[in-house]
Order: sequence, then C-alpha cells, then structure tokens
Amino acid sequence: MQGNGTKIGFIVAFLAMSVYYLWPTIANTLEQNYIEDLPEAERTEYVEENAQRLQNLREESLSLGLDLQGGMHVTLEVGTPQLILELAGDYADETLEEVINIADQRALENNTDFIEEMVTVFEEKYPDARLSRYYRSDAQDITRRSSNEEIEEYLKNQRDSAVDRAMEIIRTRVDRYGVTEPAIFVQGNNRVVVELPGVANKERIRDLLKGTARLEFRLTATPDQISNARERVVNYYSELASDTTDTTLQQNNGQNPLTQVLATQTRNAYSFGYAAGRDTARVNELLQRSEVQDLMPRNVQLMWGASPFSETPQGQELFELIGVRPEAEMTGEVIEEASVNFDEATNQPRVSMNMDSEGARQWSRITGANIGKPIAIVLDGYVYSYPNVESKIASGRSSISGLENVQEAEDLVNILLSGALPASLEIIEERTVGATLGEASIQAGFYSTLIGLIIVAIFMIIYYHAGGAIADLALLLNIIFILGILAAFNATLTLPGIAGIVLTIGMAVDANVLIFDRIREEQRTGKTLRAAIDGGYSNAMSAIVDANVTTFFVGIILYSFGVGPIKGFAVTLMAGIVASLFSAIVITRVVVDYLTQEKSAEISFG
Repeated sequence: MQGNGTKIGFIVAFLAMSVYYLWPTIANTLEQNYIEDLPEAERTEYVEENAQRLQNLREESLSLGLDLQGGMHVTLEVGTPQLILELAGDYADETLEEVINIADQRALENNTDFIEEMVTVFEEKYPDARLSRYYRSDAQDITRRSSNEEIEEYLKNQRDSAVDRAMEIIRTRVDRYGVTEPAIFVQGNNRVVVELPGVANKERIRDLLKGTARLEFRLTATPDQISNARERVVNYYSELASDTTDTTLQQNNGQNPLTQVLATQTRNAYSFGYAAGRDTARVNELLQRSEVQDLMPRNVQLMWGASPFSETPQGQELFELIGVRPEAEMTGEVIEEASVNFDEATNQPRVSMNMDSEGARQWSRITGANIGKPIAIVLDGYVYSYPNVESKIASGRSSISGLENVQEAEDLVNILLSGALPASLEIIEERTVGATLGEASIQAGFYSTLIGLIIVAIFMIIYYHAGGAIADLALLLNIIFILGILAAFNATLTLPGIAGIVLTIGMAVDANVLIFDRIREEQRTGKTLRAAIDGGYSNAMSAIVDANVTTFFVGIILYSFGVGPIKGFAVTLMAGIVASLFSAIVITRVVVDYLTQEKSAEISFG
C-alpha cells in the first residue's frame, strides 16, 4: 500500500463530497415516504409545522426533469413576418406586405428560412430595386445605399434579438412563477421551448407565457410617505399579534408576523424593507389585506426589485421592496435602441438608451422636474433599477449605471427592448406530462439501471473472478459519484439522463476489461503477479485515456449543440466518464495493491 496514501485521500474526499451533495436528496426521499405513511390529519399538521425545512430539502435535492416529475412542455414561435413588417415602420407599403405574405407561404411549404425566402421573392419580383427602401438603422449602419445582403443580415440579427428578448421575458416570468429548474432554450431560429416540471395549470401558464411585457418609467414615492406607511403597517401587525382574542395570527406566538419575514432596516429612504426570496409571497399576502391597504397612501405602490441586492450568510437571496408612484410617467414604447457601453472614467458597464422624438420630449420634461430624485424602471411589475436624475436630459439619450458586470448590462438591454417587442408569441405546441407517467418513468429507469448493474456485475465475476469483484465494487461507487456530480452542479436528472447512467454502467467496466486482459497477457510471459499488475495498468493506460477523452469530447458537442433530452444525456455521459475513469484507474488499483501487498498473495483475473 506504500505510495497509495494520496489515492486513498482522493477516494475518501470524492466519496464524502458525493454523499454530502446527495444527502438532501436522500433526506427528502425519506421525508416524503414518512409523510405518505402518516394519517391524513397528522400529515397535514406535520407538513405545516415543517414547511420551511421541507421546502429547503426540496430546493437542495437533485432536480427531476419534466419526463420524470410531470409538468408542461410548451413551444412558442416568434411571429417573424409581423416583426419584419413592423421594422419597416412608416416605410412599409402594400408591396412589402405582398412580398412578406408570399415568403411566409413559401417558408411554410418548403420548411425554409422566412427571411431568406423574403429576399428571394423581392429580388424575383423587383430585380432592379433594393430592400433598403424599407429599412433604416443608424446603429446597424443600414442606409438607403445598403445592399440586399446587408439588409438580410440586419433582419436576421433583429429576429435573433427578438428571440433573445422573448426568452428573457419568459425566463423572468417563469422564475417568478416559482418553477424548480425550468428548461428554456431556443429551437431553430424563431422558436422558444419551455419545460416546466411539476406544473399542471394550463391556463395560468398560457397567460404567463403569452402576456405582453410592459416597460414603465415611474417616479418613486417620497421618503416621508414610505417611512410613515411602513410605521403604520408594522404597528398594525404588532397590535394584531398582541390581541389575544384574534385567532388569525396565533401561530406567531404574539410576534409581529410582518417583521418576521420583512426586514425594516432599509438600505435607503425609498426602500420599504427587504426579504428573502422564499418569503416574498408571505410578505405580499400580509400587505394585501384590506386593512393594510387602507393604511397605505393612495399615491404609493410597493414593488419588488427584480434582482437580489445581496445574500445572507446562509446563501438566501435578498430582494428589496421599493415605494413607487402608482401611475407611469412614460412607457417603453418610446425606446428605439438600447446598447451596452462603458463609462470612460470608471470603465464600468452601463446601458445607453435612445428614445424617439416624442419620448425625448417626455424624458426632458420628466428629468427636468425631478433632478436629484430617483426614477424607477419597471418591467412587468418589478423594479429593475431606480437611478437618481443628475440633470435634465433633453436629447432623448440616457444611461443606466451602477451595474455589477457586462452580463447584467446585457440582460438590462434585453429587458428595456422587450417592453417594445414588435413580434407576437404564439403557442404552437403544448404537452402535459402527468405525474403518474413521471412515476412510471422513474420506476422503469430504476429497474433498467438495477438490471443492467446486476448483469454486468455477474458477468465480471464469472469472467474475471476476484478481479471482476473488484471492478464491481468500483462500479457501485461509480454510480454514487455520478449522482453526486449531478447534484453538485445542480443538474436536472431526465429520462435520457438515466439512459446515460445505464450506458455508463456498461462503459465503466471497459477500462477494467482492458487492464485485466493486459495483466493476463503479462502473466503468460512468466512475470510475477506484482509485475504483471504494474505492467497491465501502465500498458492499458493510453488506450483507456484515448477512448474516454474522445467520448467526453462527444459529450461536450452534444451538450453544446443539442437541446432538451440530448443535453440531459450529454451531462450524464460526461459525469459518468469522469467517475468511471476515477473508479477504474484509482479505486481498483488501490484495492488490488492492498490484496497483493504480501509477496505470497494470489489474486485471480480469470
């Protein structure tokens, strides 16, 4: 065993980390089994008493995909013909509409790209004309002299941008809906696929995905209004909690229910308070009571910040509740362009906005009247930013600073542009996977994995004797490692992912087959057992590494270019390769070295 101390340390560390990340899944499974065995009355009481702990276990457990958990699969299509027509603006005429209609029909019949068909149709009907007569963009350098090829590239970029903006809107809404591990990805060049595990409310999902995003610029409420409203509401719940005759809040043991979930030590004068993401629904419930609404000033409305501003030491994201005016001063229809650039003095990313002429007039009036005060940028009822106005802005150009990184700036650009999204979203496919079907898939996957494991284990013992038993031990640990890797990286286990585990079971012993056969070859040449083992491992290493590295690269390609189930399979495949390499090269070698540390020791490899 000399020289194996480091290997043993790696094995113990890898196993400990795998168990650590899998423990919430194990604990959640045990809890659910325990709850199901309880009588109905005791079950309800137990769930209520342990609601927070059970929720934490669910959030930290290995996530199950749509095909295992049940839920909804929705495919939405961005209306590219409408988008292209709207981009022409005032230049659009009956000729362009005719070209677009013909191109749309051809694209549907031939399953081809709509924009390419549009350019082809236009050139066929008007060979001496240019599409630039319909499109202009200073930002994209599209002028009257632009070629049809340049216009085609411009329109494709605008379509891609519209799809990205649609994805950003959908992702924001789905995250706020509370779906665990949703899958949202682009399919083709104008479709967005949304998979929502554990969701069955069709009507609500349709409204959630197809609703029009509304971008607004609102003034914030005054600090005095926010402070006074907070004091009145907190006092109301303090008095209510101390009222022994009121039974609605007895579970709080006389404590203020609002301050239990909402911190009132505000970051600035425009903040009503802040709460952990998991508590925002409870805060909303408390603030929406009619008695509380009567205490709020008529010209103050509370809105949550769209992004967390900080985290607790336990990793809980904190969201701010901001006081704004109920009416919007201006809406997002005036935003013509938005882009990311950098502050010349600090080199920090910022978002620049360009408004149309009407928007520039409104923006000049609003900023001129509110110098030194914040203006909130609101999308779908959530505040994305509320920067202070430093001076009157008459040009219609403005910028948003104070962003943490380029990614946040790019996201904000998508949000700003999504308020004036010119393309419609249509649901073209919708499927609901029932929970019972998901349970059947889990059961089928479990049995297929178990049967595959047993067959491989039996074969290895019969063919390689003691060496096969060692490989089987590594195989069991290999499955634990795979699940641990998936849990550590917050991956979602899908039915194709289970197929990847089954495939990995077969692949996991390939390395040991190569090693054991090389050991047998070395023994036939007359070498001692120790020398044959050393030679077998060293001579088989190059073939093992080559085979697994090339397969890992295939997994990377599948993950990069695949969608949905293919990605799930690729993730499990790559995790399986890492785990099986470690098991075959490190674990089996440590066990073999331990069994053959005595010179007289014998071990059979078949």
